[in-house]
Amino acid sequence: MAHISTRLQAHFSKIPNGHGLLSLAMASASIFHVSSALLHQKTLLPFFSKPLCCRNLISTVHGNCPTPYTTIARNRSFNVSCSASNKPSSSTEISSTARIRSEVLSPFRSVRMFFYLAFIASGAIGGLIATTRLISALTNPLKADGAPEILKGLAIDLGAVSVFAFLYLNERSAKNAQLARLSREESLSNLKLRVDENKVISVSALRGLARLVILVGPASYIAESFRLSKPFTNSLLDRGVLVVPFASDGEVPSFEFEESDEEVPAEKRKRLWQLRPVYTNEWIKWLEEQKKLANVSSEAPVYLSLRMDGRVRGSGVGYPPWNAFSVQLPPVKGIWSGILDGMDGRVL
Repeated sequence: MAHISTRLQAHFSKIPNGHGLLSLAMASASIFHVSSALLHQKTLLPFFSKPLCCRNLISTVHGNCPTPYTTIARNRSFNVSCSASNKPSSSTEISSTARIRSEVLSPFRSVRMFFYLAFIASGAIGGLIATTRLISALTNPLKADGAPEILKGLAIDLGAVSVFAFLYLNERSAKNAQLARLSREESLSNLKLRVDENKVISVSALRGLARLVILVGPASYIAESFRLSKPFTNSLLDRGVLVVPFASDGEVPSFEFEESDEEVPAEKRKRLWQLRPVYTNEWIKWLEEQKKLANVSSEAPVYLSLRMDGRVRGSGVGYPPWNAFSVQLPPVKGIWSGILDGMDGRVL
């Protein structure tokens, strides 16, 4: 601390009179920005991502209890249907939960923005005073010798206002983008899924239990994705992957499970593809927003991959990379379970 104080005193001794306060403000802002960036690494987002502790749900996801499709014969088709509803759409306004999560992710952003505004006001006042002094010096020949010094101070004030205005606008833009992303994630977590004929849950209920892969496209696209996923069924289930098929053309995709297949048992295939969306108007609204933000055609077949905490980790046009999922994602059981949950990938 003594070393820092000595360097600050040496720096301020070189500053012209009248600008020490502004320079101190700029130095304080820089130190505060670095400190807040370091403390940001300790943010605990999982505090707001508590999974639903439901014994039946956990058993269904991880296969410790029989699935509801135990009487299907060989080569008999299994239909996945999406039920519609006239339930009104949720509000697009930023909720208080999203704002709280934003504060947790960036705990010092509001403080930084306050100081930026304070420094802008300080620089603006200093610039106004310097302007009046400059006008006085230019109109009075007796004070003309001090005009260069006044111009130098005015330039410093204007530069400080410009720098802090840029930092403030950049901070506000980042805040708005983060709030929009958290709002979309909250809307996704409220969407409903049907596990079996008697159980309907929200996407948030699977936080910490499963990694969802949402498929959106015509029935033929979903059927082909179902076929391509067969060789990776065991690996995907070990990594907690569950598929949510959503047929955008209104057709009902048909899945065939071979009961006699010993390499990939039909029960595992059913468990991987057991979920289906309900309240499709809500799903359509959320998916259309995602496609619009990604500049993707509304008719294009897409997939979205979610992390264990329910946040979007990846998306793309075309068939999902089942092979990449089975290699990149860590298993949900074993010695590394829990420790590698954060290795799902960065949030989009």
